[in-house]
Amino acid sequence: MPEIKHTFCRVCEPSCALIAEVENDEIVALKPDRDHPVTRGFACHKGLAVLEMHKDPDRLNYPLKRGSNGPERVSWDEAAEGIAARLAEIKDKYGPDALGSYTGNPLAFNALAGPAISSFLLKNGVRRNFSSGTQDCTNKFAGGEAVFGSSTIHPLPDIDNTDFLLIFGANPRISHMSFISIADPMKALRSAANRGAKVRFVDPRINESVKGIGEIVQVNPDTDVWLMAAMLHHLDVSGRFDEKTIKEHGEHIDELRQFISRYPADRVASVVGISADEIRKLADEFADADRAAVYMSTGVNMGRQGTLAYWLLFMLSFVTGNLDQPGGNIYSLGFYPAAKAGRVAGENPFFDSPFGEMRKIRGSLPGNLMADMILAEENPIRGLIVISGNPVLSVGGGEKLRRAFEKLEFLLVIDIYPNATAEFADYVLPATDMYERADINMCGLGMQHQPYVQYTSYIVPPTAERKPEWWILGRLEQAQGLGEAPDLHDIDAQFGRINHMLRQSDTSIDEIRQAPHQTEVLPASRAGRFYTDWIQTESRRVDCCPGIFTEALQTCEQLFLSAEAESGMTLKMISRRTNYMLNSWFHNLPSLKRPSQLTNPIYMHPEDARARNLGEGSEARIFNDFGDVTSVVALDETLKPGTVAMTHGWGQQNTGMSVARQHPGVNANALLPSGPGSYEKLSNQAFMTGIPVSIEACA
Repeated sequence: MPEIKHTFCRVCEPSCALIAEVENDEIVALKPDRDHPVTRGFACHKGLAVLEMHKDPDRLNYPLKRGSNGPERVSWDEAAEGIAARLAEIKDKYGPDALGSYTGNPLAFNALAGPAISSFLLKNGVRRNFSSGTQDCTNKFAGGEAVFGSSTIHPLPDIDNTDFLLIFGANPRISHMSFISIADPMKALRSAANRGAKVRFVDPRINESVKGIGEIVQVNPDTDVWLMAAMLHHLDVSGRFDEKTIKEHGEHIDELRQFISRYPADRVASVVGISADEIRKLADEFADADRAAVYMSTGVNMGRQGTLAYWLLFMLSFVTGNLDQPGGNIYSLGFYPAAKAGRVAGENPFFDSPFGEMRKIRGSLPGNLMADMILAEENPIRGLIVISGNPVLSVGGGEKLRRAFEKLEFLLVIDIYPNATAEFADYVLPATDMYERADINMCGLGMQHQPYVQYTSYIVPPTAERKPEWWILGRLEQAQGLGEAPDLHDIDAQFGRINHMLRQSDTSIDEIRQAPHQTEVLPASRAGRFYTDWIQTESRRVDCCPGIFTEALQTCEQLFLSAEAESGMTLKMISRRTNYMLNSWFHNLPSLKRPSQLTNPIYMHPEDARARNLGEGSEARIFNDFGDVTSVVALDETLKPGTVAMTHGWGQQNTGMSVARQHPGVNANALLPSGPGSYEKLSNQAFMTGIPVSIEACA
């Protein structure tokens, strides 16, 4: 009989509980945990497909070193000593600023890796750090910090109690929800709709989540900020602001009013792509609801003004009296007060650099400047450490990045796959996957629909010579003379910091291990304490127009004037998520390569295709000032005319990943801008949606 082990998924934020059946140190089955007190038997096919990834014969199993004829297997000791020597050589010759790092998305779901990475980078004096966060969510950290005083404050939509839910740039049926950890979001949305709540999706595409749930408000790409401003303006001039709430809990309201006065519905309608009456109706519906909530995701994050959009999103909640109210947006506490942990000092975060004025967001520089910092003539990055990331495909400016990586004097990659970035590496070290390491569901801290904490041990021993990231980095520190190698078998020592955090909720790793499903359910999120206990601005008030936004507000008007002047023939490209891909790390799973999912086409509305003499399956050239790719056309009537879409994460032609090589697709990010001016200065968030492109038939 197989042994039954409780664990949880670490693909996205809900961390859905799973049951692993194990025989002879092999996982023979992976199933949803139907009796789990929170996720209640929900698990999506992507999470369950990780078992296929766990068993993938193309996975990294041994340390590899670049040789004259390709990668060569070496021992851990040889790898550690060799890497230590190369790092010392670069630091001795050029100083520690010649080193940089890039950390990828999977590390958000790896509780023990973060502290180990921070320790390693600090001990090595590495200050030029990049992360995948600047490709999808740093605008929210910047927005929470500016408006609420903490980068970790993100009030959640109270879906279970709302009467009206306004969703911008999200498609929960395909990619769940981000910055709200909720298993089976479609069930929650369906329940809301069934009890009479109105749900409105704002998107350039009639996405898969709309059917049976709500209605679509189909806007032009990357125009959400002006739609929100126009809604706020309409509510203001019609006397719909909650003046009592504003007076008690807000500041700088006059500055907000001055900004939104520039964007009445009649002015913005043609740019946003819907009528002024539709804008006013949407605002009225929101304000008329007894309880209204707002939510926004990557479809807006990735635009040119993601931070301003996040600010205005919460202004819609705050000025209508829906913030910190049941059925509105409420703060979720979790097992540790993350709001206070994310508090930042009030001084100016910007500093001068050769690339202009910039800042760090949660320790990260703009990912879109990584290639420029490597290619710079003065003080370039010469050595790079990449952990659980694939920047060659996930960061804008494909060919420029490849040139930059070719110039590096040293590249270390720690990953589970020999991905496109690993092609350039001097050393590639094999990491464990989520079922080969102990963990705790920390990612959703402060963002859980129903707070809980779950522990998992490793489900099976690591295959071959795979090691967890915390051990790898500790071993490198030992080789450098910067510390002792951690004991691979003393897992409790690694949970010391987390145990300290858990004491805030009167629990511990040991207690959670002993609980049913290795889970402790925490008190449910509730309204009523946000303004007194959790807001972290110095005034303890909601900042309705932060001073740090001054330059961005001026840029907002400049961008609006440019949008007004655009030709109606301009095509704008958005990113399209699918059920068969997740960033770049699901590219090698045969079960997800359905006949209709063997490549990433360019999706076009039939009208736009006909105007360019293109049809279903036509081979097309997609190009702009930043790049040039070729793909096939897929006709899609759900797109708003003038909008085209591609799925990112493809393009791994030359990797050690056999399935990805057979079906490489194209790197959509080659069409994205990079370098100075290609990211939002407030947040370092890259411009990745609403990108102008031209499309023509291939000769």
